[in-house]
Amino acid sequence: MQLGSHPQQMTPSDLFIGSFNPHLIHVLLCRVQKHVTAINQVWMLQMTPADSSVDCGAGPVDRRGESEESGDDETRRKSINGDVDPNQPTATSKEESPVDMDTITLDPEEEDVDLVHCRIGKIEGLEVLQKAKTLSLRQNLIKKIENLDSLSSLRELDLYDNQIRKLENLHNLKEMELLDVSFNLLRKVEGLEELTQLKKLFLLHNKISSIANLEHLTGLEMLELGSNRIRVIENLDTMASLQSLFLGTNKITKLQNLEGLHNLTVLSIQSNRITKIEGLQNLVNLRELYLSHNGIEVIEGLENNKKLTTLDIAANRVKKIENISHLTELQEFWMNDNQIDNWSDLDELKNAKSLETVYLERNPLQKDPQYRRKIMLALPSVRQIDATFIRF
Repeated sequence: MQLGSHPQQMTPSDLFIGSFNPHLIHVLLCRVQKHVTAINQVWMLQMTPADSSVDCGAGPVDRRGESEESGDDETRRKSINGDVDPNQPTATSKEESPVDMDTITLDPEEEDVDLVHCRIGKIEGLEVLQKAKTLSLRQNLIKKIENLDSLSSLRELDLYDNQIRKLENLHNLKEMELLDVSFNLLRKVEGLEELTQLKKLFLLHNKISSIANLEHLTGLEMLELGSNRIRVIENLDTMASLQSLFLGTNKITKLQNLEGLHNLTVLSIQSNRITKIEGLQNLVNLRELYLSHNGIEVIEGLENNKKLTTLDIAANRVKKIENISHLTELQEFWMNDNQIDNWSDLDELKNAKSLETVYLERNPLQKDPQYRRKIMLALPSVRQIDATFIRF
Protein backbone atom coordinates (compact mmCIF):
# COMPACT_ATOMS: atom_id res chain seq x y z
CA MET A 1 0.00 0.00 0.00
CA GLN A 2 1.44 3.35 -1.02
CA LEU A 3 1.29 6.03 1.61
CA GLY A 4 0.56 9.68 1.15
CA SER A 5 -1.34 9.22 -2.09
CA HIS A 6 -3.14 12.23 -3.39
CA PRO A 7 -4.99 11.93 -6.66
CA GLN A 8 -3.84 15.01 -8.42
CA GLN A 9 -5.32 17.78 -9.07
CA MET A 10 -8.55 19.88 -9.05
CA THR A 11 -9.53 22.27 -6.32
CA PRO A 12 -12.97 22.28 -4.70
CA SER A 13 -13.58 25.66 -6.29
CA ASP A 14 -12.83 24.09 -9.67
CA LEU A 15 -15.67 21.65 -9.23
CA PHE A 16 -19.16 22.43 -10.35
CA ILE A 17 -21.78 22.64 -7.64
CA GLY A 18 -24.53 20.93 -9.62
CA SER A 19 -25.78 17.42 -9.07
CA PHE A 20 -23.21 16.09 -11.55
CA ASN A 21 -19.60 17.06 -11.18
CA PRO A 22 -17.52 16.81 -14.40
CA HIS A 23 -14.23 17.87 -12.88
CA LEU A 24 -14.61 15.29 -10.15
CA ILE A 25 -15.40 12.65 -12.76
CA HIS A 26 -12.19 13.52 -14.56
CA VAL A 27 -10.19 13.24 -11.38
CA LEU A 28 -11.72 9.93 -10.39
CA LEU A 29 -11.31 8.39 -13.84
CA CYS A 30 -7.92 9.79 -14.82
CA ARG A 31 -6.05 9.74 -11.53
CA VAL A 32 -7.20 6.60 -9.79
CA GLN A 33 -4.66 4.51 -11.71
CA LYS A 34 -1.78 6.70 -10.54
CA HIS A 35 -2.64 7.28 -6.89
CA VAL A 36 -4.65 5.29 -4.32
CA THR A 37 -6.97 7.64 -2.52
CA ALA A 38 -6.54 8.13 1.18
CA ILE A 39 -10.13 7.19 1.93
CA ASN A 40 -9.60 3.81 0.32
CA GLN A 41 -6.53 3.31 2.47
CA VAL A 42 -8.60 3.88 5.59
CA TRP A 43 -11.39 1.53 4.53
CA MET A 44 -8.90 -1.16 3.63
CA LEU A 45 -7.38 -0.77 7.08
CA GLN A 46 -10.78 -1.25 8.68
CA MET A 47 -12.04 -4.03 6.44
CA THR A 48 -8.86 -6.14 6.29
CA PRO A 49 -7.22 -6.08 9.72
CA ALA A 50 -5.16 -9.13 8.83
CA ASP A 51 -3.10 -6.94 6.49
CA SER A 52 -2.43 -4.31 9.12
CA SER A 53 0.32 -4.30 11.68
CA VAL A 54 -1.84 -2.71 14.35
CA ASP A 55 -5.56 -2.71 15.10
CA CYS A 56 -6.33 0.57 16.82
CA GLY A 57 -9.96 -0.27 17.28
CA ALA A 58 -11.04 2.85 15.46
CA GLY A 59 -14.58 3.20 14.27
CA PRO A 60 -15.55 4.86 11.00
CA VAL A 61 -13.16 7.71 10.31
CA ASP A 62 -14.60 11.22 10.37
CA ARG A 63 -12.88 12.69 7.34
CA ARG A 64 -12.82 16.21 5.93
CA GLY A 65 -12.25 17.16 2.31
CA GLU A 66 -8.60 16.22 2.18
CA SER A 67 -7.00 17.51 -0.99
CA GLU A 68 -7.43 19.84 -3.87
CA GLU A 69 -8.89 16.95 -5.78
CA SER A 70 -9.16 14.04 -3.41
CA GLY A 71 -11.52 13.01 -0.65
CA ASP A 72 -14.99 11.60 -0.97
CA ASP A 73 -17.62 13.14 -3.23
CA GLU A 74 -20.11 14.02 -0.51
CA THR A 75 -17.55 15.76 1.71
CA ARG A 76 -16.35 17.80 -1.23
CA ARG A 77 -19.86 18.94 -2.17
CA LYS A 78 -20.59 19.97 1.41
CA SER A 79 -17.34 21.91 1.52
CA ILE A 80 -18.19 23.76 -1.68
CA ASN A 81 -21.66 24.65 -0.44
CA GLY A 82 -20.38 25.87 2.90
CA ASP A 83 -21.77 23.03 5.00
CA VAL A 84 -18.30 21.87 6.02
CA ASP A 85 -15.35 24.08 6.80
CA PRO A 86 -12.22 22.23 5.58
CA ASN A 87 -10.07 24.55 7.69
CA GLN A 88 -11.53 23.28 10.94
CA PRO A 89 -9.96 20.36 12.84
CA THR A 90 -11.52 16.95 12.52
CA ALA A 91 -13.78 15.60 15.21
CA THR A 92 -10.83 13.45 16.28
CA SER A 93 -8.59 16.34 17.27
CA LYS A 94 -11.33 18.14 19.15
CA GLU A 95 -13.14 15.37 20.96
CA GLU A 96 -10.62 12.60 21.62
CA SER A 97 -7.78 12.53 24.11
CA PRO A 98 -4.38 11.01 23.22
CA VAL A 99 -3.55 7.41 24.05
CA ASP A 100 -0.25 6.13 25.43
CA MET A 101 1.91 4.30 22.88
CA ASP A 102 2.45 1.58 25.49
CA THR A 103 -1.10 0.42 24.83
CA ILE A 104 -0.32 -0.32 21.17
CA THR A 105 1.36 -3.59 20.24
CA LEU A 106 3.99 -3.30 17.50
CA ASP A 107 5.34 -6.11 15.33
CA PRO A 108 9.15 -5.87 14.95
CA GLU A 109 8.95 -7.87 11.70
CA GLU A 110 6.46 -5.57 10.01
CA GLU A 111 7.68 -3.57 7.00
CA ASP A 112 4.46 -1.64 6.35
CA VAL A 113 3.22 -0.14 9.61
CA ASP A 114 -0.22 1.48 9.78
CA LEU A 115 -1.12 3.44 12.91
CA VAL A 116 -4.03 5.34 11.41
CA HIS A 117 -6.59 7.04 13.64
CA CYS A 118 -5.11 5.60 16.84
CA ARG A 119 -5.34 8.83 18.88
CA ILE A 120 -1.55 8.89 19.22
CA GLY A 121 -0.43 12.11 20.87
CA LYS A 122 3.34 11.57 20.85
CA ILE A 123 5.71 9.66 18.59
CA GLU A 124 7.60 7.29 20.88
CA GLY A 125 8.42 3.64 21.38
CA LEU A 126 8.90 2.92 17.68
CA GLU A 127 12.52 1.77 18.01
CA VAL A 128 11.45 -1.86 17.58
CA LEU A 129 10.38 -1.17 13.99
CA GLN A 130 13.85 -1.62 12.53
CA LYS A 131 12.49 -3.33 9.42
CA ALA A 132 9.82 -0.73 8.67
CA LYS A 133 9.85 0.67 5.15
CA THR A 134 6.58 2.59 5.37
CA LEU A 135 5.03 4.21 8.43
CA SER A 136 1.58 5.78 8.43
CA LEU A 137 0.63 7.95 11.40
CA ARG A 138 -2.12 9.82 9.67
CA GLN A 139 -5.17 11.15 11.50
CA ASN A 140 -3.72 11.20 14.98
CA LEU A 141 -3.09 13.92 17.57
CA ILE A 142 0.65 14.32 17.02
CA LYS A 143 2.07 17.77 17.70
CA LYS A 144 5.78 17.16 17.10
CA ILE A 145 7.95 15.07 14.79
CA GLU A 146 10.39 13.25 17.08
CA ASN A 147 11.96 9.94 18.07
CA LEU A 148 12.32 8.63 14.52
CA ASP A 149 16.13 8.57 14.37
CA SER A 150 16.38 4.79 14.68
CA LEU A 151 14.14 4.17 11.65
CA SER A 152 16.91 4.78 9.14
CA SER A 153 15.45 2.29 6.63
CA LEU A 154 12.18 4.18 6.34
CA ARG A 155 11.13 4.96 2.76
CA GLU A 156 7.71 6.51 3.29
CA LEU A 157 6.38 8.56 6.21
CA ASP A 158 2.76 9.69 6.36
CA LEU A 159 1.85 12.30 8.99
CA TYR A 160 -1.26 13.57 7.24
CA ASP A 161 -3.94 15.22 9.41
CA ASN A 162 -2.22 15.83 12.73
CA GLN A 163 -1.35 18.99 14.68
CA ILE A 164 2.29 19.42 13.65
CA ARG A 165 3.67 22.96 13.58
CA LYS A 166 7.26 22.36 12.44
CA LEU A 167 9.22 20.10 10.10
CA GLU A 168 12.04 18.83 12.29
CA ASN A 169 14.04 15.81 13.45
CA LEU A 170 14.02 14.15 10.04
CA HIS A 171 17.76 14.36 9.39
CA ASN A 172 18.46 10.67 9.97
CA LEU A 173 15.83 9.45 7.51
CA LYS A 174 18.18 9.76 4.56
CA GLU A 175 16.57 6.96 2.52
CA MET A 176 13.09 8.45 2.60
CA GLU A 177 11.38 8.82 -0.76
CA LEU A 178 7.90 10.02 0.25
CA LEU A 179 6.85 12.45 2.97
CA ASP A 180 3.28 13.59 3.58
CA VAL A 181 2.64 16.28 6.21
CA SER A 182 -0.58 17.59 4.65
CA PHE A 183 -3.37 19.01 6.80
CA ASN A 184 -1.20 20.21 9.65
CA LEU A 185 -0.20 23.63 11.00
CA LEU A 186 3.10 24.23 9.21
CA ARG A 187 4.12 27.80 8.42
CA LYS A 188 7.51 27.06 6.82
CA VAL A 189 9.17 24.52 4.60
CA GLU A 190 12.29 23.58 6.57
CA GLY A 191 14.31 20.72 8.02
CA LEU A 192 14.45 18.69 4.80
CA GLU A 193 18.09 19.30 3.85
CA GLU A 194 19.22 15.71 4.51
CA LEU A 195 16.36 14.06 2.61
CA THR A 196 18.19 14.04 -0.71
CA GLN A 197 16.44 10.84 -1.88
CA LEU A 198 12.98 12.37 -1.53
CA LYS A 199 10.81 11.96 -4.63
CA LYS A 200 7.35 12.96 -3.43
CA LEU A 201 6.55 15.74 -0.96
CA PHE A 202 2.98 16.54 0.11
CA LEU A 203 2.44 19.71 2.15
CA LEU A 204 -1.15 20.35 1.19
CA HIS A 205 -3.40 22.52 3.34
CA ASN A 206 -1.03 24.11 5.83
CA LYS A 207 -0.20 27.78 6.47
CA ILE A 208 2.93 27.99 4.32
CA SER A 209 3.53 31.45 2.86
CA SER A 210 6.60 30.87 0.67
CA ILE A 211 8.37 28.21 -1.38
CA ALA A 212 11.78 27.88 0.26
CA ASN A 213 14.50 25.51 1.47
CA LEU A 214 13.96 22.94 -1.26
CA GLU A 215 17.22 23.44 -3.15
CA HIS A 216 18.74 20.19 -1.83
CA LEU A 217 15.84 18.08 -3.08
CA THR A 218 17.20 17.78 -6.61
CA GLY A 219 15.56 14.39 -7.19
CA LEU A 220 12.05 15.51 -6.23
CA GLU A 221 9.46 14.42 -8.80
CA MET A 222 6.20 15.55 -7.19
CA LEU A 223 5.57 18.63 -5.07
CA GLU A 224 2.13 19.36 -3.59
CA LEU A 225 1.73 22.80 -2.00
CA GLY A 226 -1.95 23.38 -2.66
CA SER A 227 -4.21 25.22 -0.23
CA ASN A 228 -1.56 27.30 1.49
CA ARG A 229 -0.78 31.04 1.55
CA ILE A 230 1.84 31.24 -1.20
CA ARG A 231 2.00 34.45 -3.24
CA VAL A 232 5.07 33.91 -5.45
CA ILE A 233 6.39 30.94 -7.42
CA GLU A 234 10.09 30.91 -6.56
CA ASN A 235 13.15 28.89 -5.55
CA LEU A 236 12.51 25.98 -7.90
CA ASP A 237 15.68 26.44 -9.96
CA THR A 238 17.43 23.26 -8.82
CA MET A 239 14.43 20.97 -9.20
CA ALA A 240 15.08 19.76 -12.73
CA SER A 241 13.60 16.32 -11.96
CA LEU A 242 10.21 17.73 -10.98
CA GLN A 243 7.38 16.18 -13.00
CA SER A 244 4.25 17.33 -11.14
CA LEU A 245 3.73 20.66 -9.40
CA PHE A 246 0.50 21.46 -7.57
CA LEU A 247 -0.06 25.02 -6.37
CA GLY A 248 -3.85 25.32 -6.46
CA THR A 249 -5.77 27.48 -3.98
CA ASN A 250 -3.04 29.92 -3.02
CA LYS A 251 -2.62 33.66 -3.65
CA ILE A 252 -0.32 33.54 -6.68
CA THR A 253 -0.62 36.46 -9.11
CA LYS A 254 1.91 35.55 -11.79
CA LEU A 255 3.25 32.51 -13.63
CA GLN A 256 7.00 32.90 -13.25
CA ASN A 257 10.30 31.23 -12.33
CA LEU A 258 9.39 27.95 -14.02
CA GLU A 259 12.15 28.06 -16.65
CA GLY A 260 14.25 25.25 -15.17
CA LEU A 261 11.45 22.69 -14.92
CA HIS A 262 12.12 21.02 -18.28
CA ASN A 263 10.68 17.66 -17.18
CA LEU A 264 7.42 19.04 -15.79
CA THR A 265 4.40 17.19 -17.19
CA VAL A 266 1.64 18.39 -14.82
CA LEU A 267 1.15 21.97 -13.63
CA SER A 268 -1.87 22.79 -11.49
CA ILE A 269 -2.35 26.38 -10.43
CA GLN A 270 -6.12 26.79 -10.35
CA SER A 271 -7.96 28.99 -7.87
CA ASN A 272 -5.28 31.66 -7.67
CA ARG A 273 -5.06 35.24 -8.97
CA ILE A 274 -3.47 34.66 -12.36
CA THR A 275 -4.49 37.12 -15.08
CA LYS A 276 -2.13 36.11 -17.89
CA ILE A 277 -0.78 32.83 -19.29
CA GLU A 278 2.97 33.36 -19.49
CA GLY A 279 6.32 31.92 -18.45
CA LEU A 280 5.62 28.44 -19.83
CA GLN A 281 7.88 28.54 -22.89
CA ASN A 282 10.48 26.14 -21.44
CA LEU A 283 7.93 23.56 -20.31
CA VAL A 284 8.07 21.64 -23.58
CA ASN A 285 7.08 18.34 -21.95
CA LEU A 286 3.96 19.71 -20.24
CA ARG A 287 0.95 17.45 -20.75
CA GLU A 288 -1.62 18.69 -18.25
CA LEU A 289 -2.23 22.35 -17.45
CA TYR A 290 -4.90 23.40 -14.95
CA LEU A 291 -5.66 27.13 -14.76
CA SER A 292 -9.35 27.19 -13.81
CA HIS A 293 -10.79 29.81 -11.47
CA ASN A 294 -8.36 32.63 -12.12
CA GLY A 295 -8.76 35.97 -13.89
CA ILE A 296 -7.43 35.05 -17.34
CA GLU A 297 -8.90 36.99 -20.28
CA VAL A 298 -6.85 35.76 -23.26
CA ILE A 299 -5.58 32.31 -24.26
CA GLU A 300 -1.92 32.89 -25.10
CA GLY A 301 1.62 31.86 -24.26
CA LEU A 302 1.21 28.18 -25.16
CA GLU A 303 3.28 28.17 -28.36
CA ASN A 304 5.88 25.71 -27.03
CA ASN A 305 3.53 23.45 -25.10
CA LYS A 306 2.69 21.21 -28.03
CA LYS A 307 2.43 18.03 -25.97
CA LEU A 308 -0.57 19.20 -23.95
CA THR A 309 -3.27 16.55 -23.67
CA THR A 310 -5.37 18.35 -21.04
CA LEU A 311 -6.01 22.08 -20.96
CA ASP A 312 -8.30 23.52 -18.30
CA ILE A 313 -9.11 27.23 -18.44
CA ALA A 314 -12.60 26.91 -16.96
CA ALA A 315 -14.15 29.69 -14.88
CA ASN A 316 -12.06 32.59 -16.16
CA ARG A 317 -12.92 35.65 -18.27
CA VAL A 318 -12.05 34.35 -21.73
CA LYS A 319 -14.14 35.69 -24.62
CA LYS A 320 -12.50 33.84 -27.50
CA ILE A 321 -10.95 30.42 -28.12
CA GLU A 322 -7.69 31.23 -29.88
CA ASN A 323 -3.99 30.43 -30.19
CA ILE A 324 -4.37 26.68 -29.60
CA SER A 325 -4.69 25.27 -33.13
CA HIS A 326 -1.17 23.83 -32.76
CA LEU A 327 -2.16 21.69 -29.75
CA THR A 328 -2.81 18.62 -31.87
CA GLU A 329 -2.49 16.15 -28.98
CA LEU A 330 -5.33 17.61 -26.91
CA GLN A 331 -7.69 15.02 -25.48
CA GLU A 332 -9.57 17.14 -22.94
CA PHE A 333 -10.46 20.82 -23.19
CA TRP A 334 -12.28 22.63 -20.38
CA MET A 335 -13.62 26.07 -21.21
CA ASN A 336 -16.88 26.10 -19.25
CA ASP A 337 -17.94 29.20 -17.31
CA ASN A 338 -16.34 31.73 -19.63
CA GLN A 339 -17.74 34.18 -22.20
CA ILE A 340 -17.48 32.24 -25.48
CA ASP A 341 -20.23 33.30 -27.91
CA ASN A 342 -18.93 32.49 -31.41
CA TRP A 343 -19.27 29.01 -32.90
CA SER A 344 -16.40 29.63 -35.30
CA ASP A 345 -14.04 29.53 -32.31
CA LEU A 346 -14.32 25.74 -32.35
CA ASP A 347 -12.20 25.73 -35.51
CA GLU A 348 -9.21 26.14 -33.19
CA LEU A 349 -9.77 22.58 -32.01
CA LYS A 350 -10.15 20.84 -35.37
CA ASN A 351 -6.50 19.80 -35.53
CA ALA A 352 -6.85 17.89 -32.26
CA LYS A 353 -7.92 14.60 -33.82
CA SER A 354 -7.82 12.77 -30.47
CA LEU A 355 -10.03 15.27 -28.65
CA GLU A 356 -12.65 13.30 -26.71
CA THR A 357 -13.94 15.61 -23.99
CA VAL A 358 -14.98 19.27 -24.09
CA TYR A 359 -16.67 21.42 -21.46
CA LEU A 360 -18.38 24.52 -22.83
CA GLU A 361 -21.42 24.82 -20.59
CA ARG A 362 -22.31 28.12 -18.98
CA ASN A 363 -20.97 30.06 -21.92
CA PRO A 364 -23.30 32.14 -24.14
CA LEU A 365 -22.98 29.32 -26.71
CA GLN A 366 -25.05 27.03 -24.53
CA LYS A 367 -28.16 29.13 -25.14
CA ASP A 368 -28.28 27.83 -28.71
CA PRO A 369 -31.01 25.13 -28.99
CA GLN A 370 -28.64 23.15 -31.22
CA TYR A 371 -25.76 23.44 -28.73
CA ARG A 372 -24.81 19.77 -28.51
CA ARG A 373 -25.46 19.04 -32.17
CA LYS A 374 -23.23 21.88 -33.32
CA ILE A 375 -20.37 20.72 -31.10
CA MET A 376 -20.71 17.20 -32.50
CA LEU A 377 -20.61 18.47 -36.07
CA ALA A 378 -17.65 20.77 -35.45
CA LEU A 379 -15.66 18.21 -33.44
CA PRO A 380 -16.58 14.69 -34.63
CA SER A 381 -13.97 12.95 -32.46
CA VAL A 382 -15.59 14.18 -29.22
CA ARG A 383 -17.23 11.51 -27.08
CA GLN A 384 -18.24 13.62 -24.09
CA ILE A 385 -19.79 17.09 -24.03
CA ASP A 386 -19.84 18.65 -20.58
CA ALA A 387 -21.09 16.02 -18.15
CA THR A 388 -22.78 13.80 -20.72
CA PHE A 389 -21.39 11.10 -22.96
CA ILE A 390 -22.52 11.09 -26.57
CA ARG A 391 -24.80 8.23 -27.59
CA PHE A 392 -24.39 6.83 -31.08
